[in-house]
Amino acid sequence: MSAAIELRGLTKTFGANRALDGIDLDVPTGSIYGFLGPNGAGKSTALNIIAGLSRPTAGSARIFGEDVTTAPDTVRAMIGYLPDVPGFYAWMTGEELLRFCGQLFGLRGRTLDERVAALLDLAGLVGVRTPVGGYSRGMRQRLGLAQALINAPKLLLLDEPTSALDPLGRKMVLDMITGLAGRTTIFFSTHILDDVQRVCDRVAILDHGRVIVEAPIEELLERTGPRDLLVELGSPDEAATIATALAGAAWLSGQTLDGARLTVTTTDPDTAMREIPREIGARGLLLRRMELIEASLEQVFVDLIEQDGR
Repeated sequence: MSAAIELRGLTKTFGANRALDGIDLDVPTGSIYGFLGPNGAGKSTALNIIAGLSRPTAGSARIFGEDVTTAPDTVRAMIGYLPDVPGFYAWMTGEELLRFCGQLFGLRGRTLDERVAALLDLAGLVGVRTPVGGYSRGMRQRLGLAQALINAPKLLLLDEPTSALDPLGRKMVLDMITGLAGRTTIFFSTHILDDVQRVCDRVAILDHGRVIVEAPIEELLERTGPRDLLVELGSPDEAATIATALAGAAWLSGQTLDGARLTVTTTDPDTAMREIPREIGARGLLLRRMELIEASLEQVFVDLIEQDGR
């Protein structure tokens, strides 16, 4: 099966500025794929080329094996696209807008009725008669996502879909995206790392127009280096005793005491989680809690961007 997106040597220049610098990338069919990078990294430029809104200076982009420049109509029939700031006819209702977009794709009759009803329900907009001009930002984003799905696309392109939304609006849009898992391939461009860690299964990180890393989320999180363990004992004295006992261990990178809590930074979490309870038990002390603090995609992202900048 062809990759949903296949980029080979994708390059885009604007005068002396090289926005994309020879990108190679394969997006697996059926994935929710995070396309990350700081502002100005080239994410929107790449999305515009994939969507057929811009032509590459060099290289190629294929959607399910079809070249976006030589078969644009075939490609457009397979994709749905939500830009970072979607524009609508302000006087239409959400239902009217979805019907209009569906008709542009040739949908009619019962097929159109059922598609519009299902998407209004997915977007939480059933029964909303307010013209789109009166929608909140979150409602507009959900409607934009519904509009991008009207043609039942094989590939959904999302450009910063949660940007500028409040926490509730972000949650509702992310819930919509999560609900689409397994139904279509989603290519999700953003700089909001918490969103990616929540919904994506694979990511690429772009910086200065180049892909600096591409991997499954779990594999990236394993690259965080030293990890923290939170260890809570029966008293501050017991925590201090264990801190002294652990000093000098080969797997120990650092320790921080806060009352009865000891935060242990380790290069080998598995060994630390075996050795710490053993040291506590050998001294007859009370272990109230031991917790491996979750790795953060933000930490991986910052480390990689800083390394790339050096």
